[in-house]
Amino acid sequence: MALQDLAFLLGRPFGPMYGLLMQARAAAYQRGLFPVHKMPVPVLSVGNLLLGGSGKTPLVQHLARLLLAQGRKPAIISRGYGGRARERVNVVSDGSRVLLDARMAGDEPRLLAETLPGVLVLTGRKRRFPAEAAVQMGADVLLLDDAFQHLALGRDVNLALFNAGKLAGDGRIFPGGELREPFSALKRASAFVLTAVNERNQAQAEDFARRLRQDFPDRPVAFAAYTAESALRLTPAGSCETLPLDAVRTQGGLFAFCGIAAPESFFATLAALSLPLKGVCALADHHPYTPAHLPALCAKAQRCGAQALITTEKDLVKLAPFASLLSLPLFTLRMQVNLDQDFTSWLMQELAAK
Repeated sequence: MALQDLAFLLGRPFGPMYGLLMQARAAAYQRGLFPVHKMPVPVLSVGNLLLGGSGKTPLVQHLARLLLAQGRKPAIISRGYGGRARERVNVVSDGSRVLLDARMAGDEPRLLAETLPGVLVLTGRKRRFPAEAAVQMGADVLLLDDAFQHLALGRDVNLALFNAGKLAGDGRIFPGGELREPFSALKRASAFVLTAVNERNQAQAEDFARRLRQDFPDRPVAFAAYTAESALRLTPAGSCETLPLDAVRTQGGLFAFCGIAAPESFFATLAALSLPLKGVCALADHHPYTPAHLPALCAKAQRCGAQALITTEKDLVKLAPFASLLSLPLFTLRMQVNLDQDFTSWLMQELAAK
């Protein structure tokens, strides 16, 4: 039995109690017993009901680019999980410069800052303060990253995401399972997005979407597919060069590793692209890399007969400071989001109406 499964088994008696506490907390915000801070600009929240990854980061990137293309000035507000910055407001990017590294900002905010020039990225434990700072810096729309359970900041559109590979998970509430809240919390959602939809999980995703439409007939349900757009190679200087995907396919053998919540999804993506995998290694989510990790990973790859490493963009931003220690090429994939056009139009209209 896996350690997580054992932890859930031991925590199962406490799940109903935790679920009641989360329901009471949500009701307290709804009834005004706890304050909800309203912002003077539209607020779009992207979050999920399950523990772990649901493909939020690629979708936040996609939405930020859509807003930029419309002439808006979006800001991404994150808690900065895993980052060491502890100020009330931490400016990861001011739109033109990336100011904090992954160690200080957290891997996801740093990745968003690197890949979204022109977008403000701010973090803070109480998201009200970075949100207010972003508006003062000129933001005219706010994207709250991983904020479905963060009820202290008002939002105009509330997206609930489900990874199509996991959907509702085991259906049990933490600490006895993967749900952060009971399913009744979905009443707060404005719409639902099923992410990472592909040929393997299409049927299950469509069935789950039908259930959501039955329970919430007035709310849109969208599919988001992720495809590899290109490859990136980490240079010894710590920067990235963009390459075609074929540059990865011709490496002769890859060793894949990652420290994300759903490593199996990353490995499945690589297999679907017919990349020549020799071995894989799943690390803990938000794994804190040190200079010793790269030589160890290179050695493990060479024992598998691999001639190059491949990881996720989230991992790569944390490894960039140690790039000179690489004895093998290190690649990642730049992913592109394909989102229902009708849903995109609805979403942009909702934000414009606010």
